[in-house]
Amino acid sequence: ARGRRARPGRGVGPGKSLSPPPGGPPPGTDDDILEHADAAEAVAEAGRRTTSRRDLSRNEHFEQVSSEVGVLDEDALQELLDEDPDAGLSLLADLAGATDRELAAKARRLAARIMIHFARSGAPRAGAARMRTRPLSSTPGDIDIDASMEAFAANPARGSGPRVTDPSALRVSAWTRHDTALCLLVDRSGSMAGDRLATAAIGAAAVLHRVPRDSSVVCFSDRAVVVKSQDSDRDVEAVLGDVFTLRGFGITDLGLALRAGASQLARSTAGRRVAVLLSDCRATAGGDPLPHAAGMDELVVLAPAEDTADAEAFAMALGARWAPVAGPSSIPAALDSVLGGVVRG
Repeated sequence: ARGRRARPGRGVGPGKSLSPPPGGPPPGTDDDILEHADAAEAVAEAGRRTTSRRDLSRNEHFEQVSSEVGVLDEDALQELLDEDPDAGLSLLADLAGATDRELAAKARRLAARIMIHFARSGAPRAGAARMRTRPLSSTPGDIDIDASMEAFAANPARGSGPRVTDPSALRVSAWTRHDTALCLLVDRSGSMAGDRLATAAIGAAAVLHRVPRDSSVVCFSDRAVVVKSQDSDRDVEAVLGDVFTLRGFGITDLGLALRAGASQLARSTAGRRVAVLLSDCRATAGGDPLPHAAGMDELVVLAPAEDTADAEAFAMALGARWAPVAGPSSIPAALDSVLGGVVRG
């Protein structure tokens, strides 16, 4: 069923636990969570499914962007992106899975650059260190003379004796980092292609931009494929390539996705650990997904704006924040809204 028009949801704040039904997650094996070599094998298997030029030609903009085999007109694509960003991004995501290998290769190279650009729009980079002034007692670092002048002035030297200053009043300058970990859970079930595929790719790029190191990306249906592990430094272009390959397939096991996310975030030592679920939250396998949220510190939900009813109900049952995503270009703002505007340390 198609959902009603969404409004931004309310939920738990940073650092608060979710409130799933009592009893914890039901027992089960996680043989369907694929990582490392198993994940690479799943991506290779998915790569055998491609989209013919005949099927691509159903998009009204296809001919202007690719007039013949192997051709990708970047100027025509840029015109489309300028005119209708979501239409351009959706077409580009579909081209990345073309049976025409030369066209697909060109589309993937271009898509990585363009989607990373969209993902960075107005977004803070949480992994970037900043110089901050802190009390000496709380942070090691170099004494900040200017910030400590008041403490020095309050303890003038007396005669030839030493100047005595309370160490707790001194300030130091030290590099600090945001203390947040993110795990993106991408629902690849059903017919994920076009705009939803582009949304997933920009979502992955946005998460990796905000938290470059302590982040993970999991694409799930009836299996969960970890395309970037929480403790890996995998290149964003490689991650996007796998997201493009793992296009729509299979049924939706939300419980499996939540267990996979909890497993990834458990590897982090960050003070705030957030799972970002990109899905319509319509579970078609695995039973009731709610008990599986017991392993989550914090969960937020992003749902397609035209189909939000199940996502809203799922988020409300957990007391989690949620927001609608109107199209690929809107996901950075939607992500910021559910994370509280910025990724805080």
